[in-house]
Amino acid sequence: MLAGATTASAQQPVPPPAAPTPPLERDGVVAPGHDGLLGLRQPGDQVRLSNETTVTRWTNAIRRSVVRARPSGGARRITRLRLESASASAEVYGVLRGRVDGGGRTWLQVRLPGRPNGRVGWALADAFDKLHLVRTQLVINRSTLRATFYRRGRKLWRAPVGVGKTSTPTPRGHFFIDRKEGAIFGRVYGTNVFFTTALSNLPSWPGGGVVGMHGTNQPGLVPGRPSHGCIRVHNRDIKRLARLMPVGTPLLIR
Repeated sequence: MLAGATTASAQQPVPPPAAPTPPLERDGVVAPGHDGLLGLRQPGDQVRLSNETTVTRWTNAIRRSVVRARPSGGARRITRLRLESASASAEVYGVLRGRVDGGGRTWLQVRLPGRPNGRVGWALADAFDKLHLVRTQLVINRSTLRATFYRRGRKLWRAPVGVGKTSTPTPRGHFFIDRKEGAIFGRVYGTNVFFTTALSNLPSWPGGGVVGMHGTNQPGLVPGRPSHGCIRVHNRDIKRLARLMPVGTPLLIR
């Protein structure tokens, strides 16, 4: 031992005990990250992680794991996770539920971007990055031609929209905002562009037919049904929405 050294027990304070795992709340809210999920400890344990209105969790994939129809390694294979979205950003997966299988492995049920719209599936939790929490929701009503943005269930923004024409409709369903940009395509698409996980019926279009929400240089077409599936908004309205709405916001198109 070096001169003047003391034993570790005399020199170093005893570290405090680890903080307990935050308790699981029965409204479906858990702490961010997989440690928060792991009130799921026993086979068969499960929890709802998102209601897609006031509490939504989303994540990105970190490996191209197999997605299955049920939380079991023997279940039917649906697809593989993607690391990059059709809009060239990290793919956003809305996380619906968590479950522990009979072997003690934790699975996440996620909304699956890609064709066909509307699929869900299960993948092992270790294939995903940390979980993010948002308390926002964007609703597009194709009948009334109105968009409404909520935070914690409270209406914060409302505006008229243009949606797809009859031959190229804006798809109905549950989706997510996966990328936000400014005026990257020039005046035609207005001051802001949001990319979504929805796909139109035009797979030959750039990005495989990604449905965007964007401003416009033709404000007289809003409200209306002028588009190939995208959602058009007056520039003054979408600029305000861009300040309010985070990536990962669930999008409901009615």
